Amino acid sequence: MLEVYDWAGEGFAPLVFTEGWQAALLNWEPLFKRQNLDEIERHNKTDEVFVLLRGRALLFTRPDYGALQAVEMKAGTIYNVPAGVWHNLVATRDVSFLIVENRDTHLHDTEIRPITAAELAQLDAQLPDWARP
Repeated sequence: MLEVYDWAGEGFAPLVFTEGWQAALLNWEPLFKRQNLDEIERHNKTDEVFVLLRGRALLFTRPDYGALQAVEMKAGTIYNVPAGVWHNLVATRDVSFLIVENRDTHLHDTEIRPITAAELAQLDAQLPDWARP
């Protein structure tokens, strides 16, 4: 038996669930535009894996003890954000990601806070041309 899943809508759609993990598709949503960026999130109990499927994306992270770092993602490469690390994305309208994480992380283990002016300044200093407002 084969199960096939797809998601063409905006935003996050968890599609495959097992006892311990889930796989989701994450497509463009308006908060991926730099000018709409106003929050950052973390998961304290699980890592989160991102794989860029299409489009362009900048994954940025900030541990509690360090500066914000941004990485321009490459399609087909696995990016793991360890538990407890603040993170978010800036991306183009055609973007799509595969997300793998503990089951129901988005429901039970997501902490969101406003992104600070200092963090935005650090991010802006690292933005590629395609991501600038």
